[in-house]
Amino acid sequence: MMGISAQANTIHLAIAAWEWPSYFSPEERLKGIRLDMAEYRRPDPKTAPFKSKAAGLYMICTISKHAAEAKGYSDALMLDWQGRVAEATGANVFFIKDGAIHTPIADCFLDGITRRTVIDLARARGIEVIERRIMPEEMEGFEQCFLTGSAAEVTPVSEIGPYSFVPGDITKLMIEDYMAAVQPAKEELLVAS
Repeated sequence: MMGISAQANTIHLAIAAWEWPSYFSPEERLKGIRLDMAEYRRPDPKTAPFKSKAAGLYMICTISKHAAEAKGYSDALMLDWQGRVAEATGANVFFIKDGAIHTPIADCFLDGITRRTVIDLARARGIEVIERRIMPEEMEGFEQCFLTGSAAEVTPVSEIGPYSFVPGDITKLMIEDYMAAVQPAKEELLVAS
């Protein structure tokens, strides 16, 4: 059946697994990656199923990432449909100020598994995690920034457009805690295969 109404179609599923290095190079990760500000925004949550990894939602991310890379950046920061900080093109974003972690509320973008894991790891260490609306101009007051994602893992950010950050103790701690949490799982997967 071809067309929008495809309820009668059968579902075919293929799963492929391969070893995948970190999304960003080790050199980039050590000094912190650079992000450009994306031209496009995450859509209004009433326009698409934002809680899913939907291919159609990645189109604006792909265009934004390509534009950023053409300017010498590693990635781009997306704003939401109301002009607030949302996420990078394929990873969630976190900021640090005065010992607390701030991250946008995941109400129009994917609330990633890695995002949730890092929030839990931070809280287990007694680090305050504040999920809230973040306006772009607030980035000037943040000290540290990092991205999280299945491929990005925990990656420090040194720059977003005109704003600069220095990877510090909390970012490094989240990298170490995340790697400690997932490394046994990676080893177990290799043994099982």
